[in-house]
Amino acid sequence: MRMELCVQLPNLKMNYSDTGGNRPLLVLLHGWPQTSQCWQKVTPALATNFRVVAPDLRGYGLSDKPLGGYDKRTMARDIRDLIDHLGYDTARIVGHDRGARVAHRFALDYAKRLSHLTLLDIAPTLHTFREGRTATARGYWHWLFHMKEDLPELLVAPQIDGYLRFFFERWAVQRAALEPAIPDYVAAFSRPGALRAGFDDYRATDIDLAHDADDFDEGKTISIPVQILWGEHGLLAGLDVLQTWKPFAPDAFGERVDNCGHFIPEEQSEVLSEKLLQYLQS
Repeated sequence: MRMELCVQLPNLKMNYSDTGGNRPLLVLLHGWPQTSQCWQKVTPALATNFRVVAPDLRGYGLSDKPLGGYDKRTMARDIRDLIDHLGYDTARIVGHDRGARVAHRFALDYAKRLSHLTLLDIAPTLHTFREGRTATARGYWHWLFHMKEDLPELLVAPQIDGYLRFFFERWAVQRAALEPAIPDYVAAFSRPGALRAGFDDYRATDIDLAHDADDFDEGKTISIPVQILWGEHGLLAGLDVLQTWKPFAPDAFGERVDNCGHFIPEEQSEVLSEKLLQYLQS
């Protein structure tokens, strides 16, 4: 049974869905411009084997939207605090988009707390900015735009619905699969502080790059096998995805999800559920 709950963690109040039970813990981390709702289609299949918990990340959905703490180290600490609250020593984590960047940082900072890790449709942040150059500017223009102070809020606030729909249309192949949830996402980003908090997630990039560079330059990598999945027509189309991840996660493995854009949990929920279970039960 899926429940919507809220908990006061040490540094913020976090909203999350929880299927309950005494099964191994699986934490699902959403991206932008979404909330924990993006996991609704895959949760039933995963809940047969795991206690599935899907939080609204700091600044998103019904979770608190403080004025700081959007670097991935702090956001990963939020997830650690949630896992502590739930009474688990270790967890499996699946992250999509911005949530995958939080999950990547969690794997580096809390390696002993993580048994399995799946990352959906992202390349490492450090690679994107060190090696991407023109491709980064062309493919991730929104990232650079969101990092600007004040301007995104000014321009997006009058047209939240239209702005978010731009991404749901351009980044998706199975557009009809996303359509029912779009009004809820628009409502979530219309809440007080929500636009600013979502952009603050991107504005923390300079801090994230510094943390990632320190770890990379010291040779710190993810020691466990990491499952990497990406959409055939997602944000990584044309990139040698696994080779891109190997310097950061030497035992990375995975595959392309066909007939899919960026929003894998909603566009190809059955395929994703099957691939996740194959790995997460190993």
